[in-house]
Amino acid sequence: MTPERFQRLHDVLSHRQPDLTVVTDYVHKGRNLSAIVRNCDAVGIGNMHAVIPASEYRQFRGTAKGSHQWVKVVRHATIESAINPLKENGYQIVTAHLTASAVDFREVDYTKPTAILMGAEKFGVSNAGIDLADVSVTIPMVGMVESYNVSVAAGIILSEAQYQRQKAGLYDKNRLDQSEYEQLFFEWAHPKIKHFCMVNNVAYPPLNEEGELSDPSGWYANVREQLANR
Repeated sequence: MTPERFQRLHDVLSHRQPDLTVVTDYVHKGRNLSAIVRNCDAVGIGNMHAVIPASEYRQFRGTAKGSHQWVKVVRHATIESAINPLKENGYQIVTAHLTASAVDFREVDYTKPTAILMGAEKFGVSNAGIDLADVSVTIPMVGMVESYNVSVAAGIILSEAQYQRQKAGLYDKNRLDQSEYEQLFFEWAHPKIKHFCMVNNVAYPPLNEEGELSDPSGWYANVREQLANR
């Protein structure tokens, strides 16, 4: 691993925002989901949630492998199973949907633990999703078109969240749990070894200060012995 890549991985992980996420409510077009995943990575989101049928999720996974390397997308069968655990953990649910009580998206305090709920372009957020939301927001527009593409709208809202969090200093230090930080660094730095460990159900090997395996030959010998004795 080059020193530049070593530093790059640490820099990205040090800016991750563990209390900011996106939930998509039946956004099923792969290109839109992939664009939202890239938006999440750009503002430091490491985990997002997608309410989507299993068949469409498998198809999306097959076309978005690059994005999935950096952002974990958790699939849910229902909006309730996606939103309720977040609410129980203190997240405010901000939905991009035009309602009578909707406010300008810039009026929300995104420095709080926040989940941004986005719906499909044609149908918007489901009624169940609206009921679970704490606040609805709109993006002011002055043109002839009625709405932004869902991935563009998500990017605009996330940009405001990033701006507020930068002003509040939330990007100034590592906010990930140390064990999660070390696990993600290993998986990003050594994806092939990660895959091998997952397939064979063995623990990740320790790394040295340069981010390389501290004793590769000893670890491989130990793993071969473990697998032979199973």
